[in-house]
This record gives sequence, C-alpha cells and structure tokens, in this order.
Amino acid sequence: MSTCTAISHASASLNSLRLASTNASVQSFRQSSFVRSAALKQRLGAKIAATSRVSAWFKFGKNGLDAESSGIYGSQGRDDFDRDDVEHYYNYMGMLAVEGTYDKMEQLLDTGIHPVDLLLMMAASESDKPKIQELLRAGANGNVKDMDGRTALDRATDEEIRQLIAEGAKQIA
Repeated sequence: MSTCTAISHASASLNSLRLASTNASVQSFRQSSFVRSAALKQRLGAKIAATSRVSAWFKFGKNGLDAESSGIYGSQGRDDFDRDDVEHYYNYMGMLAVEGTYDKMEQLLDTGIHPVDLLLMMAASESDKPKIQELLRAGANGNVKDMDGRTALDRATDEEIRQLIAEGAKQIA
C-alpha cells in the first residue's frame, strides 16, 4: 500500500469517527433535553394550568380576520403602491435576472404611469393571476398603455389572464 493510499484511508476513517461522534452527541443532547423538558413540564404543568388565563389578541374567521378586511393583503388602494413596490416585484419575479439591469424598469417608471398600473402590466407579462386580482381590486387600470403603446391586456399571453384583465378593465371604463 502506498503512503498516499494509507493517508487517504486514515483520513476517511477519522472523518467517519468524527461523524459518528457528532451524531452520538446530537442524539444524546436531544434525549437529555427532552427528558429535562418533560420533567420540567411535569413539575410546573399543574401550577401553570391552574394560574394562567391565556387569551388571544387576534381573531380568526369572518369577523375582520380575513386578509382583505384586516388590511394585511388585498385591501390596498391605488395610492398605496409606489416605486418601491415596482422594484420589489421586478426583483421577485426574476425580471432583473433576465434583463441584467434596472434600465427597463426605470424607463417604465419614468413614463409617469402610476406604479399600480405598471405592476399590472408586469404581472400580466408573467401570468401572475393572484397579483393581477390584487391589483385590479386596488384599482389598477388595464387600459393604460406603456411606452410601446401596449396595455396589460396586450402583454398577457394566457387566455384566462386576458379574460381576467378584460373584466377588470370593463369595471373601470
């Protein structure tokens, strides 16, 4: 056996011992942690249950807890969207990776088109149905044209998306 082969075998053996030791340590820690945790719960459980009065500060269900009525999602209006939202969406949908720069986004923003309408155009290009629904509820206008004269409807490639935008555009017109 050559020296290199012997060193390689020794190194592999040492690595497997380290791994076995680490696994044993983790397992030992988990077991002792579980035992301590269970013992603590057993000792304090009765006292905590008898003295605590937990109440939630939030509600679930129809009484103001769906996302729209609670103001979390989908309850934004036109003016709640700004340039930052356009940039975040541009990044999130991977448009920056495709374009390589922010130049196209900046050109769109510099046209003076409202950010919510730009977002609708971008979402239409990506066939992002949930985003389109959110933007239409917020008052996005599907009839607005970009610098090339294209609307969100023109940018949509999927028929279902085109229909969704057309319905939203009818409501605005």
